Amino acid sequence: MIRLSYRTQLILLLLPFLLGTLFLIAAPGVLTALLAFTHFDALSPPAFAGLANFRELTLSPLYFIALKNSLVFMALAVPLRLIAALGLALLLRGSFRGVSAYRAAVFLPSILPDVAYALIWLWILNPLYGPLNLILRALGLPAPAWLVDPATALPALVLMSVFQIGEGVVVLIAALRGVPREYVESALTDGANRWQRFARITLPLIAPWLVLLACRDAILTLHSTFVPALLMTEGGPNYATLFLPLVVYEEAFDNLRFGVASALMWVMYALTGIVILIFFRLTRRWMLLDET
Repeated sequence: MIRLSYRTQLILLLLPFLLGTLFLIAAPGVLTALLAFTHFDALSPPAFAGLANFRELTLSPLYFIALKNSLVFMALAVPLRLIAALGLALLLRGSFRGVSAYRAAVFLPSILPDVAYALIWLWILNPLYGPLNLILRALGLPAPAWLVDPATALPALVLMSVFQIGEGVVVLIAALRGVPREYVESALTDGANRWQRFARITLPLIAPWLVLLACRDAILTLHSTFVPALLMTEGGPNYATLFLPLVVYEEAFDNLRFGVASALMWVMYALTGIVILIFFRLTRRWMLLDET
């Protein structure tokens, strides 16, 4: 029997993920970078175009609308997802009857296929017979035409994204359980109330996890709007839900302009890099403040 070293075992365990990263992420990224500087319609050989595709992105108002919508969606969805995940983690961190079922129910939307999840919400948000509007009418509240009205279409997709927070809840439950019990008991002895214990002890100790989840959700919300925008609104009404991933798809597979789509994809890469850099700086600054 062949005995492998611990390092070799780790390499073998990571090999499938490394190969997947190489062939499914790195290689398409390099190909996209090359196509971004060409005119290519998949029917004729690529023709070098220099920076023409990137110049086109700066001239068309449609791309700026998609960029604005993507940034607004991220600015609305990330804080709401973080607050909802933290609130549910605080409720479900203990041990009580039925807690496992509640945790499973919270995690379920996160493991549903994107298409199935979008179709479920297409029914929930139906202005005539959707359960959300039926509940609002029963309470005497206005029942908007969610996906038909430009003012409510994007908030409706934000609301839809808030329910897919299962991973964040699991991470924050683990973070809350890692808070030293001695700190809480000392604050309780000093007469601190529940809010003071949370604000002065719990929240600072789990702050690195919150920053990590905020970074992850910012990247996720920037790239995960394709399926709901395509299936539920098709970018409408009046471009209210036109996001960058949907424009990339339309330019590549509807208009056969793979060069422009590749250039726009690299704009998304750049935005992702900026988001990661911002959160990295915030995390580093937080660590430096803790050390001082």
